[in-house]
Amino acid sequence: MIASTVRSRLVLTTLAAFVLQVLPLPFWLAAIRPPLAVIAVIFWSLIAPRVGGITLGFVIGLALDVYRGAVFGQHALALSLVAYVAVRQHLLVRNKPLFEQTVFAAALLFASEAVSWAIDGWTGHAAGGWMRWLPIVVGSMLWPLTSAWQASENRARR
Repeated sequence: MIASTVRSRLVLTTLAAFVLQVLPLPFWLAAIRPPLAVIAVIFWSLIAPRVGGITLGFVIGLALDVYRGAVFGQHALALSLVAYVAVRQHLLVRNKPLFEQTVFAAALLFASEAVSWAIDGWTGHAAGGWMRWLPIVVGSMLWPLTSAWQASENRARR
């Protein structure tokens, strides 16, 4: 029963994050849109590493690649890397203070964007300027809310 509830929440939240990630927005708002799909992958890799993990990151990444017309596998590689690190460190990170969890999430958001940036550069696509890194800051500011939800999920699972 609990596993099916976790799976249904995982599907609903990652689908919602993906839809909000690809929703068309005006330029000024799209420039600060947080990487919700990456945040969802980090969240589920930390809270339920057996259900959401590297496979979740890979699938969401491929969906982002197809939608954005990026190099096939670019976001899949970035999100798989993020999920791998989050799964490997999930026991350590879940017990840390909120500030340290936020720094960890910010580092993973940065790593995801750095992988995409490197692949864009290697393939000759426009790498973008400083505005490319702005969503990482916004996503890092959203992490405390995500972490509060994670704490409530952990309490509900006990």
